[in-house]
Amino acid sequence: MDKVDMLVIGSGPAGRRAAVQSAKFGKSVLVVDRGRRLGGVSVHTGTIPSKTLRETVLNLSGWRERGFYGRSYRVKQDISAVDLTERLYKTLDHEVEVLEHQFMRNMVDFALAGARFVGPNEVELTTEAEETWTVGFDKAVIAVGTRPFRPSHVPFDGKRVYDSDDILEIEHLPRSLTVIGGGVIGVEYATIFSALDVPVTLIEGRDTILDFLDKEVVEDFIHQMRDRGMIVRLGAAVKDIALSDHRVAISLNDGRKVTSEFVLFAAGRSGNIESLNLAAVGLEADKRGRLKVNPETFQSAVPNIYAAGDVIGFPSLASTSMEQGRLAACHAFGMPAPPPPEAFPYGIYAVPEISTVGQSEEEVRTSGTPYECGVARFRETSRGHIMGVDKGFLKLIFALDTRRLLGAHIIGEGATELIHIGQAVINLKGTVDFFVENTFNYPTLAEAYKVAGLDAWNRMSQT
Repeated sequence: MDKVDMLVIGSGPAGRRAAVQSAKFGKSVLVVDRGRRLGGVSVHTGTIPSKTLRETVLNLSGWRERGFYGRSYRVKQDISAVDLTERLYKTLDHEVEVLEHQFMRNMVDFALAGARFVGPNEVELTTEAEETWTVGFDKAVIAVGTRPFRPSHVPFDGKRVYDSDDILEIEHLPRSLTVIGGGVIGVEYATIFSALDVPVTLIEGRDTILDFLDKEVVEDFIHQMRDRGMIVRLGAAVKDIALSDHRVAISLNDGRKVTSEFVLFAAGRSGNIESLNLAAVGLEADKRGRLKVNPETFQSAVPNIYAAGDVIGFPSLASTSMEQGRLAACHAFGMPAPPPPEAFPYGIYAVPEISTVGQSEEEVRTSGTPYECGVARFRETSRGHIMGVDKGFLKLIFALDTRRLLGAHIIGEGATELIHIGQAVINLKGTVDFFVENTFNYPTLAEAYKVAGLDAWNRMSQT
């Protein structure tokens, strides 16, 4: 193929959606990915692997049933690293197969090769076997994703000190684990290994974790982690990491020390832009390898080149990346596309799950909007009793003057599924009356929306 209408570099969520959308416009499309298989970071080292690992751990450990059968309950007594990876590889194979079939159905061509710009309308491709050729393009979308940030002072060895890519290839479960980084990736892996009864220490240099979430949710999450025996060190940065024969010793800048068998460093990510030769097209990334784009069109400073997904930074979610890729393709070919709703959900697949949409209580308070909250504890629902759920809650925030739902925040079982009810009501400008007047299936965890709605309605009626 000498020239294409759309060149997509990267086959993760943003890349695949940009490619398919362009193909549906009748354009010729080439997707280039330097990996050995399609799927990008999302399929091979990011979203899908970590969520598959979480589901495997919760199933084999019997975590969800311990409320009934006790803390020592396990579905499989001796869980090994092989047990975790077996399901993982089956899931990844299926994801790649589905993606390849999707490209085939939509007549999207792809090449497993590295891409290097040689001009604003030309790219040089190189395979692993060092075969090289050039392809011209009219439009391009850079969707190369990110990789774990690996500072020079951290002694990564893939045996005791891991990043979030390496941790998927561990040969045996650790006797103890220290996770450095209290972001989404760090807390997900920390709580997943804790569910396997591995002693876990979480270190975060800031005074809190997940500070984009509602504060009440974060406080409950930290309480749940500590309640099950996890050690959470906040406000203390790592000063030094030293390896010995069987342990890793971590010194903190407040004088404390932490030792464990394994360490997972999960403090930040960097864009995969080094090999792209961005200078050839006049683009420049920031110090973390992120590209600046128009937040509505995802067009870069070079008019025919777009960027989408994790490589442009926050929010770095697979769900939002897909929509960014689609909107970039629409704008590139002059097709109308309404802007996405302001409220979109965040999902954190920790143990327990956390999900949120709309404004936090802190944001509502800062805006000066009079408001009221309604809260439902999952233990208050019949479905919660049936499932043995004794923790977790749903929090709804309503404006007093318009009665509209402003934010929904959930921590607990099924949070990432339940949040979409709140998302729909927010984006459709629904009010507290929706939850009070409508019937929810019984018994379900979704019934918590009615409980929280009534809780808020009672408070609002009093005022």
